Amino acid sequence: MTFKAPLDLTVHRPEGMYDPSQEHDACGVGMVTTLNKRPERKIVDDAIEVLVNLNHRGAVGAEENTGDGAGILMSMPDELMRATIDAELPEEGHYAAGIAFL
Repeated sequence: MTFKAPLDLTVHRPEGMYDPSQEHDACGVGMVTTLNKRPERKIVDDAIEVLVNLNHRGAVGAEENTGDGAGILMSMPDELMRATIDAELPEEGHYAAGIAFL
């Protein structure tokens, strides 16, 4: 299968919740990870550096009305969550936390 430029999405068919007509370009992304499977502060520091260097509309908040923005997706230590949250949590790996600025 060969693709034309721009990317030819006609080979994709709607399936389940996927609709190829909704495909579009992203402003830009940066990803940081580790191969040692250990949480480390350096990963967060590197992710912040990526955000600082992403000079596109999402990372600079240039569109006040769209909710564009940039952030970091990361795991939270279960021990920290249990020590911080005054609520019963499901077993480790079966809950999530998020922050929204409205």
